[in-house]
Amino acid sequence: MATPNSFLNTPTKTPTTTTSISKKHSHKQQHSSDPNRSVSEFKDRFEAYNRLQAAAVAFGEKLPIPEIVAIGGQSDGKSSLLEALLGFRFNVREVEMGTRRPLILQMVHDPSALEPRCRFQEEDSEEYGSPIVLASAIADAIKLRTESLLKKTRDAVSSKPIVMRAEYAHCPNLTIIDTPGFVLKAKKGEPERTPEEILSMVKSLASPPHRIILFLQQSSVEWCSSLWLDTIREIDPSFRRTVIVVSKFDNRLKEFTERWEVDRYLSASGYLGENTRPFFVALPKDRGTISNDEFRRQISQVDAEMLHYLRDSVKGGFDEEKYRSNIGFGCLRDFLEAELQRRYKEAAPATLALLEQRCGEVTAELARMECKINATSDVAHLRKSAMLHAASLCNHVEALIDGAADPAPEQWGKTTEEERLESGIGSWPSVTAEIKPPNATLRLYGGAAFERVMHEFRCATYSIKCPPVSREKVANILLAHTGRGGGRGITEAAAEIARAAARSWLAPLLDTACDRLAFVLENLFDISIEKNRGHDSNNGHRSVDMEGYIGFHAALRQSYNHFMKDLSKECKQLLRHHLDSVTSPYSHVCYENNFIGSIGSGTSPIYQLNQATTGPLCLELSDGGAALRKEAMKDQENMPPEKNTQETTPGKVTQNREALRECQMTVPETPSPDQPSDGNYGIKRELGNCVEVGARKRHPRIAGNARNCGQNGESILFGNGDNISRPVSTYAEICSSAAQHFARIREVLVERSVASTLNSGFLTPCRERLFVALGLNLFAVNDEKFMDMFVAPGAIDSLENERQSLQKRQKILHSCLNEFKSVARAL
Repeated sequence: MATPNSFLNTPTKTPTTTTSISKKHSHKQQHSSDPNRSVSEFKDRFEAYNRLQAAAVAFGEKLPIPEIVAIGGQSDGKSSLLEALLGFRFNVREVEMGTRRPLILQMVHDPSALEPRCRFQEEDSEEYGSPIVLASAIADAIKLRTESLLKKTRDAVSSKPIVMRAEYAHCPNLTIIDTPGFVLKAKKGEPERTPEEILSMVKSLASPPHRIILFLQQSSVEWCSSLWLDTIREIDPSFRRTVIVVSKFDNRLKEFTERWEVDRYLSASGYLGENTRPFFVALPKDRGTISNDEFRRQISQVDAEMLHYLRDSVKGGFDEEKYRSNIGFGCLRDFLEAELQRRYKEAAPATLALLEQRCGEVTAELARMECKINATSDVAHLRKSAMLHAASLCNHVEALIDGAADPAPEQWGKTTEEERLESGIGSWPSVTAEIKPPNATLRLYGGAAFERVMHEFRCATYSIKCPPVSREKVANILLAHTGRGGGRGITEAAAEIARAAARSWLAPLLDTACDRLAFVLENLFDISIEKNRGHDSNNGHRSVDMEGYIGFHAALRQSYNHFMKDLSKECKQLLRHHLDSVTSPYSHVCYENNFIGSIGSGTSPIYQLNQATTGPLCLELSDGGAALRKEAMKDQENMPPEKNTQETTPGKVTQNREALRECQMTVPETPSPDQPSDGNYGIKRELGNCVEVGARKRHPRIAGNARNCGQNGESILFGNGDNISRPVSTYAEICSSAAQHFARIREVLVERSVASTLNSGFLTPCRERLFVALGLNLFAVNDEKFMDMFVAPGAIDSLENERQSLQKRQKILHSCLNEFKSVARAL
């Protein structure tokens, strides 16, 4: 059985597993002259690193402390090796099968501890709990801590370690990080990705170059078929910092009968490289309840039995000079302790310098925290900080409007459908077609989302056609224009219908566009806050720390949203003004195409749009008008036919005769489906031409006008004086003309007014007036009202807690620094 002092002795022969391992001869010789001093220095250095490691775990410090990371599969004997190093059993194998967190075992050799004293470091603290005397309770504590954390994080594994300090007279001064064992398949009840998550976590733990990798693989596995050796090669390709351990070596011994067989196996040539020498260990298989002393005696007995077999049962023995220092658990234990101590000594100067740097950083951070706490009651400082924060927010809003891809649009952007749902606006009013603008499925924000909504508005607007108008509405509008004189009855009626439709159908679309654009800009508040955080973290500091002031952030958000709503309201008013302008009776928008078309033809636009002569009371737009027209046709049967040729007096010009007839004719003014449209006649109103329409026969002059009607009794509009024209009713002509006017009004409004108004009404104020508006709302107040936004007891308490944590961290780091200074002086 090994004595307590034997745990501190270095091996008699140095294995040459790696380049770093080969340096151990000089390390041993340096301290061999004074063993007592060597033991004392080792212990002081080990304690200093243990305290530093505990502080690093508690405060999340990333310190390059030399550490050993144990890696292996669940059946490769890693748990038994850890128990052997501790010198007592605590059912760690059962823990390994269930734990999903790393376990940092800090083994402290204490000759006065005749029974093991184990304590667990408290979560998120450098303090240790009460000692656990009962060994069986250790496994329960590890399981409880693991399950409690995973329940909070809802993960299958966690890289946050459990720290256990074991003080015992029969354990070495050694620290090992035990990792969850590799598995090929998840256990029942675990997520399917558990094996991949364990592999990823173990790789991250073993990757730092200051850590020694202790890789275990049982002897029954051939090197060429090793499952996890390739994983080790990914982390440490040359095995420079890897110690390979072949476990359960006693199971393989029976296969060796010749010396060359043993030497060939022990060399592992062709698989691990010439300079890599694995350790070969075996441990007791008896898992029954035995005392700690018996457990350690069995470990020593297994080592002796392996050497006895290799020396006596194998013909020719084995190359003891080359391989003796690599066989047996005792050799591995002594090597690990000595190697860790050597690395501690080599890392001491760099660790001391890093500690001094960390202490300086913590001191500076503590000073800044003091300033923050003092600033909570300093009105001038708060005003300055709040202004800088608001200015930073406005700058980020402007950058997002101009185009940005940070923060990630995949996370912060929205699709068109998400904008519709989250804004609560839904679809475009009166639009039945499905509007899908380009890039509708992409997540956009800022200027890109603004332009997409603009395009969506154009698509929605152009999808609307002039709505159908009832005959009653046409009759009311057209008859109202009858008594006003002039010759543009149909034109004015169609234009009035188009203007009314535009006001009714386009106004809701304009309002919806303003609301959607305001929603896009309101979303930039949260994105700008996130962008501000990312900008500060990338610079390594916070330019203005306003975290915790809930009242200020609420007031800032409210003022920002109020500004956007005001912009939306202003834009709605401007767009309504433009809509009223293009739909005004004094606007020539409806006639622009006609004027342009009449320039080349020389024809008056009045004649193009008014080519019908009607009587004011003969208008009939109802569906029953066909019966009256049929009756009028019957009345013409007894009328003498009108000559198609005009008689002219010799010597007279036909044109003069024709001109005379035009000025002498009396033509009714109001268009009617019962009367023709003839472009060769001007319009002249003559009083007394109104004829009562009843059961009596119509006046022959009025009845005679029916000759210009088509076969179906429909009025011929837009004719050229030729009776052979397509039959078109006045109602259909007015609806067609109204649709053209509506399209023209829509085009002029959208192309000439909407885009420029929305850009100047939303984007320009965000660039030029946002900060001024926020400043007037938030800072143009007296100090008492201003400080109401900063009454945040929670924020002050948070700062106080952070200061206490920094003070505690500063104390621990200064204590570690002083210890390392003492260690450095003893080197």
